[in-house]
Amino acid sequence: MNIKSYFPFLEWLPNYQRTWFKNDLLAGITMGVMLIPQGIAYATIAGLPPIYGLYTALIPQIVYAFLGTSRQLAVGPAAMDSLIVASGVSALAAVGSEHFIILAIALAFMIGFFQLLFGIFRLGFLVNFLSRPVISGFTSGSAIIIASNQMGNLFGIDIPRNNHIQSLVKDILSEISNIHPLTFIIGIGAIIILFLLKSYGKRIPASLVIVILGIAIVYIFRLKDSGLAIIGDIPQGLPEFKIPTINKEVISELSSLSLTLALIGFMEAISIAKSMEAKHNDYKVRPNQELIALGFGNMIGSFFQSYTATAGFARTAVNDQSGAKTPLSSVFAAIVVGITLLFLTPLFYYLPKAVLAAIIIVAAYGLLDFIMPKKLIVYNIRDLIILIITFLMTIFFGIKEGVLTGIILSLVMLIYKSTKPNIAILGNVPGTHFYRNKNRFKNVITKDEILIVRFDAQLHFANTTYFKDKIQELVIEKGEKLKLLILDGESINSLDSSAIYAIGEIHDKITKQGISIAFTGLKGPVRDTLAKSGLMKKIRFDHCFMSIQEAVDCYDSMCLEEAKSYTFQEYTKQINR
Repeated sequence: MNIKSYFPFLEWLPNYQRTWFKNDLLAGITMGVMLIPQGIAYATIAGLPPIYGLYTALIPQIVYAFLGTSRQLAVGPAAMDSLIVASGVSALAAVGSEHFIILAIALAFMIGFFQLLFGIFRLGFLVNFLSRPVISGFTSGSAIIIASNQMGNLFGIDIPRNNHIQSLVKDILSEISNIHPLTFIIGIGAIIILFLLKSYGKRIPASLVIVILGIAIVYIFRLKDSGLAIIGDIPQGLPEFKIPTINKEVISELSSLSLTLALIGFMEAISIAKSMEAKHNDYKVRPNQELIALGFGNMIGSFFQSYTATAGFARTAVNDQSGAKTPLSSVFAAIVVGITLLFLTPLFYYLPKAVLAAIIIVAAYGLLDFIMPKKLIVYNIRDLIILIITFLMTIFFGIKEGVLTGIILSLVMLIYKSTKPNIAILGNVPGTHFYRNKNRFKNVITKDEILIVRFDAQLHFANTTYFKDKIQELVIEKGEKLKLLILDGESINSLDSSAIYAIGEIHDKITKQGISIAFTGLKGPVRDTLAKSGLMKKIRFDHCFMSIQEAVDCYDSMCLEEAKSYTFQEYTKQINR
């Protein structure tokens, strides 16, 4: 057993270089400074008091630093996961209530438990069921819901939290006449400044700048009593150790939500970690160990009052751009958050909620995916339909419903494609031994007496009926001149029992019509299965050729023989002795 595979910090810590310390320290301070306003803002999205965002920015990233395999990944609260927490837990308890907080923390423990379980049993592949169109659809849908839920804080009006766009639009329109001018001016101004800083000052911690600016404006101009909503008191001190409330009722209520968030959180983290790995050649990201690291981070974090944590792309990018060499930068970031919790939370008393809304809206805008729909409309309309339906389901019916719908649609589309794969009729490229699809290569040569078919998929129970029907249809189209059917098996890697029966039925039906059958390009495992099933006795090994050209040459040679009475089967038997 290699202990380093379970504790990745043993790979980088013993080889730590002094020159890295400055990079990790500066990157950690920068990331910690960025995490403070993000933590407060994302806790607001989750329907939790701001302090819980800082708690979530503390413990999980320390755990990940020692157990994770990525050296730049920044773990903490995330916008999309926070929204899913709010949408799921709000169905069980009033937002912001004590019971809501208890359930949100219990949810983090259950998410961590699922992630740990997936990692131990090497189930990281499950995230593959979230296809790119599904991810794009529900991410963009989530971004719109996140931004829409902040319109109340941006306009200074009372808008109930909701996860259905139709209800949000209705509520916003009904209160639009009650906009608070000062709140609106500060909110819009904050959004403009954030976009300007992100465009022209990428190394500047834009969120922190706008937070400091907002606090200063409220304090200097004494706007506290002007009707402008502010954060108010934030508890001071490190989180207390408290065992999450886990019982049968909680497990029953949160199991489906925690499973969904476990996969989504991992999907976010592994995609960001892989993008970082591509930029660095001194380590390798291991998906199952990432699950273990995230799982332990969420589980241990829940004992210190944190809700679900995962990687954030903006934080990770800043960490990387700031020169982070090892996960020690995450430890320094956690120290910055810890110092803030101990000494600096009173400074956030005057922070306008409109500024937090601006930070959240700009972050949500960054989640919108405009690129993928543009690409899909050019080359894959089916995937575009999946993306659009996932998007619409997310904004009109909820995130869980959107994700589930997208996964089901992707699986249905996969099954549909596997039941009717492409079947190509091949012809000879003049002057070569190559055979290509006659519908794509117009100059290929086909013979009336030979039909060459290539099945471009695995042959299994879901498509055997289609395979048999299509072969018979092509044989009929070829007419009475047909003497040889060549089945090219280059794309077939394995056969199930249904496929064995299908090949046997085709062989019997075709040979009864006086047509010979040859197989080309069959791989070893396929030939082994044919032999074990007994079907090879009927097909015969000497009717299996390495290439299409060998099968055609064999047939052509037979036709040149004086003894025309020889069948193709008899001839191949003779030449292969």
